[in-house]
Amino acid sequence: QAQLVESGGATVQAGDSLRVSCAASGRTFSRYTMAWFRQAPGKERAFVGAINWSGREAYYSNSVQGRFTITRDNVENTVTLQMESLRPEDTAVYYCAAQRNPFGATRLPMREYDLWGQGTQVTVSS
Repeated sequence: QAQLVESGGATVQAGDSLRVSCAASGRTFSRYTMAWFRQAPGKERAFVGAINWSGREAYYSNSVQGRFTITRDNVENTVTLQMESLRPEDTAVYYCAAQRNPFGATRLPMREYDLWGQGTQVTVSS
């Protein structure tokens, strides 16, 4: 059965860096768009960024553009979210999501993602 498992969440200080990862299993994800979303307490789940199947194109929300970077390894079936200059407002549960997309699209609505991980908590203290 296909699944996504996030790891690496932690409590850090404002200004710190953190890397969270998503391990995919159960199917071949090399033709999937992979994305990160986050959900802060009391707020709706929001898009963070996405990377296409080749890894050559990534798209980010305005709030993380320039601070966060998504990469993927199609051999290891992993996707990584590298977060720099973290702020208290980045505090959230971070979710990995997948959508089969051989066309390489990254600007997909959340409803298009049909496989989700369980999330990993990132807390940034001021």
